[in-house]
Amino acid sequence: MEPRQLAEIAKEVLENKNGADTTIIELSQPAIADYFIVTTAKNRNHLRALAEELEDKLYAEGVQPTRSEGVTEGRWAVLDYDSVIVHIFSGDERDFYCLEKLWGEKK
Repeated sequence: MEPRQLAEIAKEVLENKNGADTTIIELSQPAIADYFIVTTAKNRNHLRALAEELEDKLYAEGVQPTRSEGVTEGRWAVLDYDSVIVHIFSGDERDFYCLEKLWGEKK
């Protein structure tokens, strides 16, 4: 699957599960990935549900994350799909790290 297509599918899955302010950030080359997806969860349970839903939907498309971190902690989960890295934040964590400002404008 092409990176842009993967990013669009991930964004749609997260939005359909009520991820807030879901954003695709296209990274400049060279970078660690082609795209970041950033979304905000309402609480820890919602964060876990978003991560699980995304993994399930992408697995059905034949795509699995290389690694994932932070899902059980519930503050900031990262799902690494190589060319697309998904960040699911609690509201406070997203405000603190502000990836949109660090990595580029919203696309």
